[in-house]
Amino acid sequence: MEPAWRQQGRGRGRSQDPQGERSRSPQKDRPGTGRGGGGRTKTDRAEPPQGVSVQSKFEQIRKSNQAAAQRLAESHLGSSSEDDEENNDGDHEDGKRGKILASTFTTYTNQTGGDATGLVRTGRYVSDLFQSGALTCLICIASVKRTQPVWSCSSCFSLFHLPCIQKWARDSAFLVSSVTDEDFGQNQPPWPCPKCRAEYRPSATPNRYTCYCGKLQDPPADPWLVPHSCGSICQKELKPTCGHTCLLLCHPGPCPPCPKMVSVPCMCCKAKPLPRRCSNKSWCCQQQCGKLLPCKQHTCSQLCHTECSPCPRVSVQRCVCGGQKVERPCADPQWRCQQVCGSLLSCGNHTCEVVCHDGVCPPCPRSVSRSCPCGKTKSSLPCTEEVLPCGDTCDRRLSCLKHTCSMRCHRGSCETCRQEVEKECRCGKYRKLMPCHKEYLCDSKCPRTRSCQRHQCRRKCCPGNCPPCDQSCSRTLGCRNHKCPSVCHQGSCYPCPETVEIRCSCGSTVLVVPCGRERSTKPPRCKEACSCPPSCHHLTRETHRCHPGACPPCRQPCLLQLPRCSHTCPQPCHDLVLVKSQQVQLAGPWEQPSEPAFVKKALPCSPCQVPIPTTCFGEHEVSRVPCHRQGRFSCKRPCGRPLTCGNHTCSRECHLVTAGNKCVVCEESCCKPRPCGCPHPCPRPCHPGDCPPCSQMIRQRCHCKISLLYVDCTKLSSADDQTKVELGSCNNQCPKELSCGHRCKQVCHPGVCEEACQQKVKLRCSCRRIRKEFPCSVQSGVQCDDVCRDQQRKVSQLKEAEQRAAEEEEQRKLQEELEAFEKRQQRGGRRSKKRGRRGEVDDERGRMGRWWRRCAAFVLVPLGGALLSAAAYYVLTAA
Repeated sequence: MEPAWRQQGRGRGRSQDPQGERSRSPQKDRPGTGRGGGGRTKTDRAEPPQGVSVQSKFEQIRKSNQAAAQRLAESHLGSSSEDDEENNDGDHEDGKRGKILASTFTTYTNQTGGDATGLVRTGRYVSDLFQSGALTCLICIASVKRTQPVWSCSSCFSLFHLPCIQKWARDSAFLVSSVTDEDFGQNQPPWPCPKCRAEYRPSATPNRYTCYCGKLQDPPADPWLVPHSCGSICQKELKPTCGHTCLLLCHPGPCPPCPKMVSVPCMCCKAKPLPRRCSNKSWCCQQQCGKLLPCKQHTCSQLCHTECSPCPRVSVQRCVCGGQKVERPCADPQWRCQQVCGSLLSCGNHTCEVVCHDGVCPPCPRSVSRSCPCGKTKSSLPCTEEVLPCGDTCDRRLSCLKHTCSMRCHRGSCETCRQEVEKECRCGKYRKLMPCHKEYLCDSKCPRTRSCQRHQCRRKCCPGNCPPCDQSCSRTLGCRNHKCPSVCHQGSCYPCPETVEIRCSCGSTVLVVPCGRERSTKPPRCKEACSCPPSCHHLTRETHRCHPGACPPCRQPCLLQLPRCSHTCPQPCHDLVLVKSQQVQLAGPWEQPSEPAFVKKALPCSPCQVPIPTTCFGEHEVSRVPCHRQGRFSCKRPCGRPLTCGNHTCSRECHLVTAGNKCVVCEESCCKPRPCGCPHPCPRPCHPGDCPPCSQMIRQRCHCKISLLYVDCTKLSSADDQTKVELGSCNNQCPKELSCGHRCKQVCHPGVCEEACQQKVKLRCSCRRIRKEFPCSVQSGVQCDDVCRDQQRKVSQLKEAEQRAAEEEEQRKLQEELEAFEKRQQRGGRRSKKRGRRGEVDDERGRMGRWWRRCAAFVLVPLGGALLSAAAYYVLTAA
């Protein structure tokens, strides 16, 4: 089918008749003929008469108008079923469709007495012609219109555009011949149907647009006939062949079963013939067959039927050789016992080795003329002797079929050919010396393209006969939903075999369309009532037909109970109302709004307007107000309610008394007398009844004048003397000091502290060995005992001994120094150098010794005395 841009235009004045174009072509070339009118040009030589030019223009305009009207009518008739459903009323269209179907099936239903059970399959094909989107060309995935030339497959009855199926047939035949034929173009391969793959001969390629029955070429588009039908009786030969023809009007799809009535006997031909429908003329008389079965022993026990089945019984039968008897089915009398015959052959030397056979045993196979193993020497020997090898060269062909066996005549098969020959690889690119029995395959990969014209062969050492492509096609089909599952191939893929069910909103009406058309096909029209649940608060919708898309807005009264009253809303349902959305101001025309202009929202019910009698807050008057404003109101008069103090009335304007909005509180102070001893006034304003107890706190110092105490006024004023003393105490220890220097142990108290200090003190003797505890008020001195005196005497003796030893040591040192000085004075004169040095060394040694003795006298002696004192003290204390 040509694309839209190549079809003829629809403008005014353009005719589809080629003769009209030829008739106007001379006028275009004629000088003086212009498009805008009959104006003269510089090249004009003669002007025709005015009457002739006006008449020719009138005829031209009349023809163009007729052509435009014809195109308009054809476009209306050629519109798809989708356009018909949009432009025509649904009830009128259904009635028209019913009349067309009734006229098509009338001749058949007249024969069947109104029974239409055989028309189910054919009726589905006819109904699809009127259904929106049901007719789709599987090649171009486009709708089939009623004025477009089509072709119907005789196997699957699918409709295709005539140009599409012609191009499909040419492409299929070209691809098959280019792949399979060496002499391209000589043979004419068949082409398949795009849907069912039924093959057609090249001569069956459609070249004419005919009706379904093939009687009329280029059938006109009649709105009162089935599209692409000639309107006459089909008259195709029915299948299975019964001798009758189809009685329907020219129709798509298969012909229905034969409705003719014929007189036929039963299947066993025992009963009398009965009138039966030709399409279902086989019938059973329910009598036993009784025919003799092929086993020649039993008769058929089945009920009336056409052909008897094999005998199901069992009988004793002999094998072919007659050696064994076994029970076997009667239907299989021939069987072999699998035992070797073993009879003596005619030679008298050997036995028959054939398994169970009938007739005479074959002759001995060794009694005929025999040859040696290589076949060169023939001999006629008795069957008891073996034919020996002849000793000549074997010369039998080896497995390579090029060389012969070089061994002597031998039994068994010849060895493998091992001669070195120059062999050519399978692809013919390389040659190599190798054993004859081995095949030479090179490693080069074939660069040729396989039959799919998409992938390379890539087989090692390919001889040129590349195998078919084994990869999956996986190209996206025309439906844009699935991929081609076939092996990679050349040319266009077959149409998608899948179908998609498009249902109406309620699901009761189903339309089956080819895969890929579900996006452009509208849902089928349904005669049932819409079953969509209501989207508002009503239990049921207003009754209307099933439809695609959203249901119309509900027109029923709202009748919802209004809030805060018992009345119902009288307005139409407003659960889903189109409301203009609040869109943001766009910066310019290049921006797109983010939200739609109108959105569906649930609007609240309008306020209730029912008048209700209502009293004011202070119950001064009664007025009628709308229900949505129902509530007590202020009449602007003074309130007049008594205050809580019981002495005054409310002076505010008429108001509602609630927990948060009460009458004014009396602001005068309380003047009632206070209890005895309470210096504080009543904190409450004017109030009824007695004043509450005083809740003030009195601040005062404790008895010890350190802490501040807060005492409840009521407790202090009503307490006795003892309780007042307790209330004035801070309950801490008294901070005052006694005359002994210790702190008072009593709790904070009034008056002077008691001098009897009971705190315990520790006392020691003069040597500090004995320690005792006494109360502070009765303390006395601790005297040393005899042990203390002995210890003091020993310590004093040790000290005296140490002192005497130190003095004696000091006297000894002084005496030694004096003696040394006197010796130096007595020697006098100059000493020798050697003796002087020796004397200096001795003097130095003497000085060092004196220094160590002084250290021992001043350090070690006192340290030893201290150690002895400690040891004595430890011994005495331990004793």
